[in-house]
Amino acid sequence: MSIPYFYQEGIATTGAFVLNEETSKHCIQVLRMKKGESLHLTDGKGWLHKANIVDADKRHCSVSISESQFIENQGKKVSIAISLLKNASRLEWFLEKATEMGVTEIIPLICDRTEKQHFRFDRMQNILIAAMLQSQQTWLPLLHQPTNAVEVINSSSYSLKLIAHCEEANKQTITDFKISSDVQILIGPEGDFSNSEIETALQKGYLPTSLGNTRLRTETAGMVAAALLVNI
Repeated sequence: MSIPYFYQEGIATTGAFVLNEETSKHCIQVLRMKKGESLHLTDGKGWLHKANIVDADKRHCSVSISESQFIENQGKKVSIAISLLKNASRLEWFLEKATEMGVTEIIPLICDRTEKQHFRFDRMQNILIAAMLQSQQTWLPLLHQPTNAVEVINSSSYSLKLIAHCEEANKQTITDFKISSDVQILIGPEGDFSNSEIETALQKGYLPTSLGNTRLRTETAGMVAAALLVNI
């Protein structure tokens, strides 16, 4: 049986320390772990610790670190800036899959044609954490608060910047780009980016790209972009 993974901020590497209440409950009440059993802990910033339970309290479980390892993030930096969606469950699905695939940054966009601007940050962050643990990674994607699309466009410092829009234009297929170390792609809302947003992006060095021969839903476009950019 594999050792379970948990997320914990502020991990103490010497002596015993107490897990947060949610993690304690999961360990002791849900998984029924006992004193002396081992678990993995990550802070989402590259550290992976092996710990042993020293006090199996279901609200304040104490553990002691036995091994620690820092795992370098070997992949390129992939940022996906994607419009908020009217159906929040579709965005949640994208966040989960993007995390599993190794995307490093996710920026929810408020575009001219974005229909819904409500965003439950804590819930979305928890989805990222769960996906990181499920896929046994040690790096948690950086999730931003919703940001105006033009603000993101104007402030981006990525070496390769792409925009996936639906207007007729000369576009390179996403796999044709040479990606060295970092890339950002913009994914628009159901009604696409406005002409003004597209023009601003092009002026700021974003290159139009195609994600395929069919018109994709926003969350599908985001997933396709994530899968291709992480693995190019």
